[in-house]
Amino acid sequence: MNKIFATRNDFALAVARVVLGVVFFMHGAQLTLGWFGGHTFFVTMHDFEHFMHIPAFLATLAILAQFLGSIGLIVGCLSRIAAFGIAVDMLVAIFTVHIHYGFFMNWFGNQKGEGYEYHLLVLALCLLFMVKGAGALSIDRLLTQED
Repeated sequence: MNKIFATRNDFALAVARVVLGVVFFMHGAQLTLGWFGGHTFFVTMHDFEHFMHIPAFLATLAILAQFLGSIGLIVGCLSRIAAFGIAVDMLVAIFTVHIHYGFFMNWFGNQKGEGYEYHLLVLALCLLFMVKGAGALSIDRLLTQED
C-alpha cells in the first residue's frame, strides 16, 4: 500500500496536480451534476450509450474517472489511481473520437471536431503523477511522510 501513497514533498507536483484536478472537476461536474452548462449523470449516460455507442458500464467508469478522479487529485488522495483513471479516459477519447480530427484543437472553428493535443498534455501529467505521486500538500503525503 505504501507504494500507492508514497510521494515526495514537491510543491511543483502539488501545483500541477491541483490544476489538473480543477480542470477535470469542471468536466466531471458537467457530466455528473449538470454544472457549468453540462447535463446530469443520466442524460450523459444516455448520450454516451446512444450517440457514442459506449456500453453503460464503460460510460459510468469514464464519468466517474473524471469526477471522482478530479477530487482525488485536488486533495491528493489515491493520486496515482486517480491519474490512471483519467489517463485511461483520455486514451479512449483519443482513439474513439479525437484522432479522426488530427492533432490540433479546433482553435479557429474550421474543422468538424477537436484534435487530441489537449489529451496528450493530460496524459503526460497523469504519467507524472503515476510515477512521482501527489507531491506536497496531499493526503497521500500525510499518510507516508516520505522525504
